[in-house]
This record gives sequence, structure tokens and C-alpha cells, in this order.
Amino acid sequence: MLWSLLRPAGLVPAALVLTTIAAGAEGGKSAGPSEFLLVTQIVLLIAMGRGLGEIMQRIGQPSVIGELLAGILLGPSLFGWLWPEAQATIFPKAPEQKAMLDGIAQVGILLLLLLTGMETDLKLVRKIGKAAIAISIAGILVPFACGFALGEFLPDALLPKPEQRLVASLFMGTALSISSVKIVAVVVREMNFMRRNVGQIIVATAVIDDTIGWIIIAVIFSLAAQGTLDIGSVAKAVLGTLAFLAVSFTIGRRLVFQLIRWANDNLVSTAAVITVILLLMGVMALITHAIGVHTVLGAFVAGILVGESPILTRQIDERLRGLISSFFMPVFFGLAGLSADLSVLRDPNLLMLTGLLVVIASVGKFGGAFVGGTVGGLSTRESLALASGMNARGSTEVIIATIGLSIGVLSQNLFTMIVTMAIVTTMAMPPMLRAALAGLPMSRDEKERLEREEFEKRGFVANLERPLLAVDESVNATFASHVIGLIAGMRGLPITVLHIGNRAREQERGRNEEESHEAVVKKAAETVSTNGDGEAGSVDVVTRARRAELGDAIADEARKGFDLLVVGIDKVAAKDRFDGKIEDIAAKFEGPLAIVAAKGKHLKQPMPDALNILVPVSGSGISKRGAEVAVALTQAGSGSLRVIYVATTRDKGAQRGASRGLSREAGILKDASDLAARYDVDITTTLRVDRAPEAAILREIDTTDVDLVVMGVDRIQADHLSFGGVADAVLRQSKVSVLLVSSGETGRVPAEKA
Repeated sequence: MLWSLLRPAGLVPAALVLTTIAAGAEGGKSAGPSEFLLVTQIVLLIAMGRGLGEIMQRIGQPSVIGELLAGILLGPSLFGWLWPEAQATIFPKAPEQKAMLDGIAQVGILLLLLLTGMETDLKLVRKIGKAAIAISIAGILVPFACGFALGEFLPDALLPKPEQRLVASLFMGTALSISSVKIVAVVVREMNFMRRNVGQIIVATAVIDDTIGWIIIAVIFSLAAQGTLDIGSVAKAVLGTLAFLAVSFTIGRRLVFQLIRWANDNLVSTAAVITVILLLMGVMALITHAIGVHTVLGAFVAGILVGESPILTRQIDERLRGLISSFFMPVFFGLAGLSADLSVLRDPNLLMLTGLLVVIASVGKFGGAFVGGTVGGLSTRESLALASGMNARGSTEVIIATIGLSIGVLSQNLFTMIVTMAIVTTMAMPPMLRAALAGLPMSRDEKERLEREEFEKRGFVANLERPLLAVDESVNATFASHVIGLIAGMRGLPITVLHIGNRAREQERGRNEEESHEAVVKKAAETVSTNGDGEAGSVDVVTRARRAELGDAIADEARKGFDLLVVGIDKVAAKDRFDGKIEDIAAKFEGPLAIVAAKGKHLKQPMPDALNILVPVSGSGISKRGAEVAVALTQAGSGSLRVIYVATTRDKGAQRGASRGLSREAGILKDASDLAARYDVDITTTLRVDRAPEAAILREIDTTDVDLVVMGVDRIQADHLSFGGVADAVLRQSKVSVLLVSSGETGRVPAEKA
């Protein structure tokens, strides 16, 4: 396998020879900047960076190491040493030519900070709370003090401006104290420790380190720009930074969410949301520059706000991440490697200082994090794992060093030393962390939490992101609004309400009906906050009235990324099938569909204080989906939950013996009980094997106090919308409300082929 990876490397010398000849010919034509050279540089950096990054990942190292090594190999450290004329031809030092590649790299810095911010999980930081903050402070103070002391004792020859030693010392302290949250998160995730307690503490601490570090870097940038320690300018930078952060995480959070939602729902051009995200990044970077701090802080905060937006779909995230990872990362880190001339380390004094820098950086960060972990209540093994993880500098260190070089705080030699330190500590981190985490014992509480999270990962309700509610002006619409409000309130999901009633009547009533449905959703969500805990009760609701025919209106909404459509309209069923409106809606929405039919007391009280729910289960995947929704509704509000097993001997896969059948049935009911127990929901279970499923369900309705039946159903192949005979019988004959939760289009064939 290694040979298959290394074999393409044999093409590199030949490519360099051909490129050098072509670049020489191109350079002879014009003395100005060359587009040909720019493209050549980009191609080499991407090809070498991605290729070496692939090799690094195969041997358990982060890909960023390969991208850095690509630049080092193409720079004066190797290529320039072996063939200086060729290296100077491809990567000339002419300011105009260098500025072209530098411009791309500067955009790359902003995009990398945007990506880092998007990967920053503030919920994780909030969850870990004070422990992670205390650990992070200790993990920053010790290496910061070591780095500051080192900066004070550095020879004047290593400083570009010896008269600004204080700024350089502050910069060194920050460089040694910060960790690479990206590298830490990747290694922790690869080891399946991301959800373990210690893994969450490691990542949360790295997030806090990164955030504090970028704020300090922004202030140091202001200091460097002034040239001296001007209290007024420092105060302006600090106060401006605090004000920027305060506005960003209050008004800005809401504004970013609304902008992304607006772009996703209203713009039809390709990659409109990505365009809005890039514009947000640019504007916030300009704001931080205007208040006198570095643009990277604006890009980083923009990434955090974008990452927290519930409208950021997985496809958008992957597209943006792919562009940054495949283009800007290898170019930026390759250019950083080009700037690092490792040949200077042949000087024994510089080599010794570099070794001292690596030791001080490692001991300071390792020791500070270990002490912080111990003080924070971690065990010795957990503190060792924390200290091992926090010692990786990786991409963050290189970005900081590049900024330091660009603003004149670091000399070329000092830059090379810091990049070397970043490479050494980053390559040492994965094996150290793997050794520290291997065999780490798991507490009972942690095991229960992980089992619950693993279950939620495969669940339906836990993975909902954007429900769409389609309603008219009926009582059933109000009840449907109440139901989805309870579910959305549990997880803070944004809701879009599409009013699909008669358009003439809508014009007569204005927006009153739309606003009433929005109020119902919000009121139901607030019910969650009084009965539950955590972040429940806060939902964002927008309403729209359809401006086209029903089918076209649903099709327009479906393309916006909704993962559940809840339908609440006046008439649900016709004579022998669903109402025509329901069928039109289902035909245009391919995802999961929930149809609400209010009956009984819910016709008079469509916003009940409690729901007494009955959910039939049979062991199928879709019946489990119904059980999930029922549990979520019970957890969100108050009331009761009954689970009835409805399999009969005529069912597919029926029991062949009484004992075997009862064992299967008991197992399915136990699964339902376990599901409810995970969310602290009490249930009553009933076993019905002596009658048809629909008869058993209707009998249970008549003999108990339930007022809502929740059924998970599959779409059946037919020339019209159908969920099968059982669902049809319950929907038509039930005296209480019914909620049918269907699968998507999977397995369904077009009507003309049915």
C-alpha cells in the first residue's frame, strides 16, 4: 500500500523539470507578474499538498502536516537547496509575483478561520461549563508565561524590531499557549472519543483556548500597528473587541440565522447560501479591521455564528468545507512551508534555540493543561489525556506565525522556528493521545449517556432540523400547530408555517390566520419550557401564504430542505381515500409526512393542556418512528402514554409457537419501554394478539382514556395515497384524534406503474 501511495511521487521530479522549462520560457517573455506562474504555483502546491496529506492520514497524522511538508519540500529547504535556479524560476521573489499568491493565501486565512469557527461547538462548551473554563485558563497561563519569558531572553538578532520586544514577547506567549482545535477534534473523533466525557472536555478546552488566543492576537496586532504600548489604543482595541463579541453573540446570532434562512428560502441561484456566508465573513472581518484588530477575529466569529445556524444543511456545510479543504488549505499551508527555510537550522545556535522552543512549548502546555485538569477534578489518566491533546499546535500555530511574519512581529528565522515547533508538537500529539486514551475506564453514568446518544443518532425525532407546517384556517390546523409546536419546542427547531387555505378567503382575512398559527406554535413550545428542562421552549416561526396552486406551492417549499411536512387541514378523508388536497400535497413532498386529524374533544379544545397518547407497535422500523414521535409528544407536554402491541397470527413473520411468539412480543414492548425510559417517560403496555390490528387499536381507544393515536405508517404502492388498511380503518373509525407519521418516498412507485 505504501508503494502505491509513493509511486506518484516519482512523477514530481519530471513535473518540476518540465514546469521549470516552461516557467523559464514564460518568464523570459515578460518582466511583470505572470498568470502562468501563478497557476503553476497553485497546481504544484495543491498536488503536492493533497498527495502528502493523503500519505500523512494513512499513517495516522493530520493532513495539514503533509500540506506544510509540501511547501517545505518545494521551498528553499529542499528544492531550493538541490536546484536553486529552478526553485527561483517557479517561485520568484519578485514582489509583484509573490503578491498574487499572497493574496490567495490571505483569503485562505479568513476561510480557514471561518471553517474553524464552524467546527466550534459552543453547546459543548456550555455543557462542560466552568470545569473547561478553569482547565483552559490554567492551560493558557502556564505556557503563556513560558513563551513570554522566552521572548524576553531571545537574542536581538532574532527580532525584526528589537525596540518592540514587549510585543514580540506577548506574541510568543500567545503562540505557545494556543492549541489547534481542528487537529484535536480530528484525532479525538478518529478514536471515537468525541462523545466521551474526557473527549468533550479536551475539545471544549481547545475551543476556549482558540477563542481566547484569537482575541489576544487581535489586541497584539493593534499593539504592533501602534509600535508602542499606547494605553489609549490598547483600550480601544480591547473595548472594541468586547463590544464586537457582545453584539455578535446577541443581535448578530439572530441576524446571521435570518440571513441564511432568507437566502435558503428565497434565492434560486446556485449556492446562494454559500454566497451569503462568504459575504458575512467578509463584512465581519472588515468590522474587526475597522475597530483596530485583525480580520481573523471577524472571520472566526462569523464561522461560529454560521455553524450554530439550524438552517445550515449538511450539503451546504460539505460544499463549503470541500472548497476550503481542497483549494485554500493546501495553498495557504504550502505557502507557509515555502516561507520556512529549514536550512537555517544548520546553524547550531538556531537549532539549539528551536529545540529549546519545542521543549518549552511542550512542557509549558502539557504541564499547564495537566495541572488544570487535576484542579478541575479529572483523574490522573484523564489529565494526561487532556495534556497530550492540548499540546498540538497544527494549523492554528501556522496561521498565527504567518500573521506575525506579515505584521513584522516575527523575523524569518523566528517564523521558521515556530513552524518547526508546530510540526513537531502536532506529529507527537496523535500517538501520545491514543496511548493516554486507550483503555480509559467508563463510568456508569457516562455509559448510559453514550447509549442514549447512540440511539438518538439513529432516531427520527432527534435528527429533525426543519419541519414545515401546512395548514388552513380550520380547527384541525390549530391542533396540528399545537402538535408540531410541542415537538419543535423540545429541540428549538425553526418552524415554517405555510398557509394553504382558500386564497380568496386569505385576502379577506389578511394575515390574522397566519399569525394565529404562529402564536399556537410558540405557545406550545413555551409549554415545553415549563414541563421540561434545558434549552426547550425557544422556537423561531415564520409564516407564508401560498401564492400558487397547491401542488406548485408545496413543490417550491420542498426544495428548501425541509425534513418533515406536517399537514393540518379541514378535510382529511374523502369517501374511500384521502381528500384531494392531501393527495396533492403528498405527491409533491418526497420526505417524511405527518397527517393530523383532530377528533373528539380536540375539536372543541385544539390546544389541550395534556395529551393522552396511544401508539401501536409491531416491531417494524416505521412503527418505531411512530413510537419516537409519541414519546417526544409525551415528554414535551403532560399526559400519559400507552403502547399496544398489535401483531396477529396472520401477520408476516407470525410466531410459530406460543412461547416464541410471546417472547418476540415481550421483546418489542420492552424496546418501547426502554425508549420511553431514555426520556423519563412513564408508559403502560398492552398486548393484543387475539384480534386484527385495527380492531385491537379501536378496542383500546374505547376502553381507555386516550385522546390521540400516533401511528407510524408506510406509503403503499397504489394509484392514490394509501397507508394500508389498518391506518385507513383507524383514521375513519377512531373517535379520538389521529396522527399518521409516514416514511418518505422510499419504496413507493409512481401511480402509473403501481
